[in-house]
Amino acid sequence: MRDYKVEFENRVAFIKNLLSESGAKGIVFGNSGGKDSALVGILCKAACDNTVGVVLPCATKRNYEEDARDGLEVAEKFGIETRTVDLTPVRASLLQALEGVAEITPGALANIAPRLRMTTLYAIAGAENRLVAGTGNKCEYYVGYFTKWGDGAHDFNPIADLNVTEIYEFLRYLDAPKSVIEKAPSAALFDGQTDEQEMGVSYAELEAHIDGKEIPADKKAKVERLHRISEHKRVGIARYGE
Repeated sequence: MRDYKVEFENRVAFIKNLLSESGAKGIVFGNSGGKDSALVGILCKAACDNTVGVVLPCATKRNYEEDARDGLEVAEKFGIETRTVDLTPVRASLLQALEGVAEITPGALANIAPRLRMTTLYAIAGAENRLVAGTGNKCEYYVGYFTKWGDGAHDFNPIADLNVTEIYEFLRYLDAPKSVIEKAPSAALFDGQTDEQEMGVSYAELEAHIDGKEIPADKKAKVERLHRISEHKRVGIARYGE
């Protein structure tokens, strides 16, 4: 197990240094009510009092209820300023504008909300000279379980090297609310969705594979396929002449 006292001190120092180097006056992050955003919010607030968490409901019932409540509970406990931007009407307007232009597939539809959220965070960041904090963990990065130019976009990510087990250990060390620690991880892209169900592999299996341990052959094949087909998300943009 990591020494989370040291981890906390080092990550807070990392964030403070980034702010100093960038000249930014604060931080903004998407407060989704999940484990990752909770940890990012706590770390950022410890490093910078001028940290804002934005609750960004978009279409799903869970966004407005469970996730919003959990995000607000974390914010209240750790003194994080909270704002809410309802993106459901924005999403509806975009879909209306796309009628007759393209037939939006379920996958394309699911990616709209994360991209609208990141647009919102960068609008706030640009208006108030803030850095945008990322909230993705090591497991999600490995299999590409994030939206390119959506939740995969950020100015820095203080938890990028942590797997899901470590995220939970860190949150327990920080005495984060049980509501965040105990619920099933979900991007809430649609009602009833969970991360593990959508990926088709458990986080425990994914962590084991990343650590070089054996997992069932069918799960190994699935993880390797997800890693392979999501490589474009990790390498950036292909440029002619490079």
